[in-house]
Amino acid sequence: MNEATLYDVAVIGTGPAGSMAAYDLAAAGLKVLVIEKRELPRYKVCGGGFVYRGLRDLPFDAAEVVDLQFKEVDIYFDDGTHLVASDDRPVISMVMRDKFDYLLAEKAIEKGSVLKQGEKLTALQHKSDQILLTTDKNAYSTKMVVAADGAYSPTAKMAGWTTDSRTLIPALEYEIYVSPEEYEKHCRNVRFDMGAVPHGYGWVFPKNGHLSVGVGGFGNGGGKLDLKSACMKYIDDMNIKNIVEIKKFGFNIPITPREEGFVKNGVFLTGDAAGFADPITAEGISNSIFSGRYAAQAIISSQGDPYSAAKRYQDILDEKLLPQLATGRTLAAWFYGKPKLRSFLIKHYGAKFARYMTAVFCGDRNYPINLKKRIIQKSLNRLVGKKSKLKKAV
Repeated sequence: MNEATLYDVAVIGTGPAGSMAAYDLAAAGLKVLVIEKRELPRYKVCGGGFVYRGLRDLPFDAAEVVDLQFKEVDIYFDDGTHLVASDDRPVISMVMRDKFDYLLAEKAIEKGSVLKQGEKLTALQHKSDQILLTTDKNAYSTKMVVAADGAYSPTAKMAGWTTDSRTLIPALEYEIYVSPEEYEKHCRNVRFDMGAVPHGYGWVFPKNGHLSVGVGGFGNGGGKLDLKSACMKYIDDMNIKNIVEIKKFGFNIPITPREEGFVKNGVFLTGDAAGFADPITAEGISNSIFSGRYAAQAIISSQGDPYSAAKRYQDILDEKLLPQLATGRTLAAWFYGKPKLRSFLIKHYGAKFARYMTAVFCGDRNYPINLKKRIIQKSLNRLVGKKSKLKKAV
């Protein structure tokens, strides 16, 4: 057992949230321990579509672990509508999470983080002003903990989150290897197919030498879908043939934040552990990066005071992330739960929608805050305007 070193912060998990928190914390001169239960690089189930808003927030170049980049994204709807989200910048970059996460962990190590890989956290205890961490190989002491260990977050359970209010949606990701000729047919475009499954969508993401194809169910009924049959049907609908090998993976994506808060006694939840994936697209890499860096920013500014850090973290989330997620949930409920309304809106405002989503993907815009209130206010303004015109006419 090694209890000699007292760390300022221990980070659990080497996903984007954990590694970026460790990177910023170590860069600020803090003693940072990173615990990863598996040996790196390790496979991580994920579609691997990384939007530009997250890519541009990285403080270093990640080009070496980007498979392909696309300046256009094709979005198809079940009513036959086809929209294109396009920009001069790469709207979406394709990454394999084993290589991508490994790069982020290496960057954190370069800044001075100490990585303990192949160690599984088994216990977390508070003692005076320290947190004692026990793994299956060692014991460590730290002042604060950043929990970045994914959707099921054992760390959160150990730290006292006894209930889980997050909504987790089911998704399947199939890594499909096809013949070179078949790959050439599908490697030039990235596409989403809205309505490919009820209350959800399908995707085709070209990677180096293979295709990542999947389906995910959102909203009401998402958990009742036969996703395996739906995914195979989608592969057939996409006319993907000459398949050499399929590697099948299932996972759950938390698309609503925890209602019980994000900090308990010096333990900070980030990324999927907190429930920060985008409620509309289910893309989680970007918000994981943001939340990891937000937690680091709060801890750095607190000068070692966990209570000050907790308040600062909540303030940052309230300002920069939680309002966007709230609006995203409202939009997702309409988008996936009301297909007729979606079809009507896309038919009349499709081009505007494509431009808006492009701006969101690229980080130029956020989802509007207080959407319901704004819609009601606009409706009232129009009603008042109509009454005013009627009075003038009379």
